[in-house]
Amino acid sequence: MSNDQPASGQPPEDDPFLKKPPHEQPPSSGSPYGSGPPPPPPPPPPYDPGPYGGGPYGGADPLAGMPPLAEPGKRILARLIDFLIISIPLYLISLPWGGAVEVKNGNGDGNDFGDVFSQTYSGHQMIWSLIGLVVYVAYDTYFTHKDGRTLGKRMLKMRVAMLNDGRVPDSGTSFLRAVVLWLPALLCCPCLWWLINIVLMFTDKPYRQGLHDKAAKTVVVQTN
Repeated sequence: MSNDQPASGQPPEDDPFLKKPPHEQPPSSGSPYGSGPPPPPPPPPPYDPGPYGGGPYGGADPLAGMPPLAEPGKRILARLIDFLIISIPLYLISLPWGGAVEVKNGNGDGNDFGDVFSQTYSGHQMIWSLIGLVVYVAYDTYFTHKDGRTLGKRMLKMRVAMLNDGRVPDSGTSFLRAVVLWLPALLCCPCLWWLINIVLMFTDKPYRQGLHDKAAKTVVVQTN
């Protein structure tokens, strides 16, 4: 039997009698639960702008990744084409009932130049305005929901798309867009309403949205 005694000094580190239980050991600075400051969190993944670029939280360029915006002049011309496509047949259909436009002069003599500025409109015209409103809204809603293109936009290679992801607007969005566009234009204040929308097509930044586009969260872009 050996009588060797352990060397004096510090006890060996692997002495089982001197080790503390794990829950009493001091934390190491390299451990995830150590005493030092926690490591910084990983950076968040970059925001995916989707096919239409920036969106509400996108990068510096909100137009990145989306097709070119449609030119205002082409949009006005496309709208004029759509207007004629609907208004001419509608007027011809109304002729057997006295025509869609019936204007009465203010003083009734028809010779005064001031009559141009004092026109009053009958209930007959109001009925046809309501019929026209239904037709215009139905026309816009159908073609916008179908593929984003009315006949005028198809001829000039443009389409309506959702601003956030570029898809074709659904039926509810298409209907809202059509109502906001045509209701004031046909029943309330046509000249002022068209003027506001035309000005916005040229001046709105960055998406050239008219009031109907803003209401529906849509944008008009060019196609091939």
